Amino acid sequence: MSAFPEGFCWGVATSAYQIEGSPLADGAGPSIWHRFAHTPGHIADGETGNIACNHYQRYLEDIGLLHELGVNAYRFSIAWGRVLPEGRGAINRKGLGFYQRLVDALLERGISPVITLYHWDLPMALQDRGGWINPDSPQWFADYAEVLFRTFADRVTSWITINEPWVIAVLGHLEGRHAPGWRDPSAAARVGHHLLLAHAAAVASYRTLGHGQIGIALNLEPQHPAYPKAADLLAAQRRDAFVNRWFLDALFLASYPIELAQIFGPAWPKFGAVALDQIHYPGDFIGVNYYTRARVAAAPEAKPLGAICLPPPREKSTAMGWEIYPEGLGEVLGWFKERYGNPRVLITENGAAFADPAPCAGLVLDPQRIVYLRSHLRAAAQALAAGVDLGGYFVWSLMDNFEWAEGYSKRFGLYWVDRQTLQRYPKSSAHFYRSVIATQGAVLAD
Repeated sequence: MSAFPEGFCWGVATSAYQIEGSPLADGAGPSIWHRFAHTPGHIADGETGNIACNHYQRYLEDIGLLHELGVNAYRFSIAWGRVLPEGRGAINRKGLGFYQRLVDALLERGISPVITLYHWDLPMALQDRGGWINPDSPQWFADYAEVLFRTFADRVTSWITINEPWVIAVLGHLEGRHAPGWRDPSAAARVGHHLLLAHAAAVASYRTLGHGQIGIALNLEPQHPAYPKAADLLAAQRRDAFVNRWFLDALFLASYPIELAQIFGPAWPKFGAVALDQIHYPGDFIGVNYYTRARVAAAPEAKPLGAICLPPPREKSTAMGWEIYPEGLGEVLGWFKERYGNPRVLITENGAAFADPAPCAGLVLDPQRIVYLRSHLRAAAQALAAGVDLGGYFVWSLMDNFEWAEGYSKRFGLYWVDRQTLQRYPKSSAHFYRSVIATQGAVLAD
């Protein structure tokens, strides 16, 4: 018996800077990740996205891989600076033309495009004006989104506004591990709010220009106390507010968790009722990016949370050091049914990096990834059976790519990419995922 219904959305996901390469080709403007990656010390092995997977030149080959997998949807992002080199104003027709050709080629193969408007690559021209800390940034984003809505409204009916606003705010502006590399609690708090305003503005624009569905993608993970102690329970609750409820409560409840004011202290702004009402804009669905859980222990010296996450056993972790915990996906999906009125949910990212071997006879054997995907797909099927309004599942990622600060050292793909030739080789997990799609999940019972 099929574990997933007819019409379920099966896909894979990528992002522009991670796969496209040619970041300045055909009049594109540089992004914050282009500058960040070219600054020594930021990226493992000094790598950049200059070449990445050369998807900008090889997109037709990659659409062939999608067709081979049998997916009915492909989630990708558009590089803002390709379309608007200055972030605003004049449209770069050559840059926009690349995405027009990509969308048309997908549709010719019967694959629905799912476009992410923003996956972390803000144009440098806008960063030089303050970036997401600038109160005008939500309007910049809405104007950019309108260009794309007007271009693709007749062909694209699934949109994601912003990918993982928490990562942008925290890794990019609080911890400095991602572009633009800031370490400023006040900036992180304001950036998070501006991202929610940008999302709301784009959704409002789409309501007048499009006729499909639009949502936002959030990275979510359960926060479990490491030990049955009151201090660890409170630490886990603080981290849940910081990682999960910061954006979930804003979108669904028009409020921020009270713990955020405690965590950020004087850096946390005072938001009035009008400001909170403006971010109460979940859209048509929520995208869930799920990879792991956290085991949280109290640590008063670890500022600003007073908490640390304990590392998992090596045998239960991925190459990223993340615990393999499929039960957490079901827990996260259950939040929407239990706390937030059971909105439409898509699993917009789920996958794992492992130390995959080189190809042998044209195939890469990755049994660990198959085990990972099977267990998480089963958790998704169980959530669906329990009444969660789950509409789709996207593997991260189609192919090995530029994994941000990790460079090319971590492989998440269903296809192995040779770093010298850029040739793509299928992994055994690609064959597994194809069988899942072909049987609507029936093979998961094996």
